[in-house]
Amino acid sequence: MFLENTVNHKEQFGWIEVICGSMFSGKTEELIRRLKRAQFAKQKVEIFKPAVDVRYDEEMVVSHDANEIRSTPVPAAANIRLLAHNCDVVGIDEAQFFDDGIIAVCNDLANRGIRVIVAGLDMDFKGNPFGPMPSLMATAEYVTKVHAVCTRTGNLAQYSFRKSKSDDLVLLGETDEYEPLSRGAYYKAMLKESVKDIEVDDAEEIIPKQQSDN
Repeated sequence: MFLENTVNHKEQFGWIEVICGSMFSGKTEELIRRLKRAQFAKQKVEIFKPAVDVRYDEEMVVSHDANEIRSTPVPAAANIRLLAHNCDVVGIDEAQFFDDGIIAVCNDLANRGIRVIVAGLDMDFKGNPFGPMPSLMATAEYVTKVHAVCTRTGNLAQYSFRKSKSDDLVLLGETDEYEPLSRGAYYKAMLKESVKDIEVDDAEEIIPKQQSDN
């Protein structure tokens, strides 16, 4: 259970909080909630997101339920270190899209006495750990894993199933591209996709052979 700490100006060091989960699990919503509480407490807050994420807005961090907070888009993790001056709290959304430098950046900020709140996907569409997220989760003082609801079973969902055929690791999308699934539903969906791929490969082998025979 996450017990929300408060910034102690007498303490030299800050800490890292990671909010992780699948698509549509409320990661950004929880990030915004914590950041707005800090703003209400008159703490100086800076929010960053990867410049590649322009799904809803170029500058705002926006959750799927349209909750939003102003942020600074940055092309690389190193920019956050340069821009986070005299902050009490730093928020980072979609951390999985940053380079591995985000790990050192978050730890450097925490060592400077800053509360760092990071949100991101813990697994990619193939079910593998996503980018720098495992290392961030390992070095964080607090890790909160949130879940979506499986669209096929109604159980808790922790997988982001990609409905399109793209194999690109980074593919921004919403419900038209992704579907939150439970372990069982994800396993069955991936098995079905693999069977389709085998059938397509077999067909591609048969058709050229038939053409050569003719």
